[in-house]
Amino acid sequence: MRDIIILSCTGCKRKNYTTTKNKKKTPDKLEFKKYCHSCQSHTVHKETK
Repeated sequence: MRDIIILSCTGCKRKNYTTTKNKKKTPDKLEFKKYCHSCQSHTVHKETK
């Protein structure tokens, strides 16, 4: 039931992190504030395909 998703930085658009989510319980896209190594700061990372 859990699918692997990729999180990309909103600042530089690089794909930095992977995580899993249950698509039945959370159908909308996830957003996390995580550290981006290329921006060297904490930025919002959004779910991509």
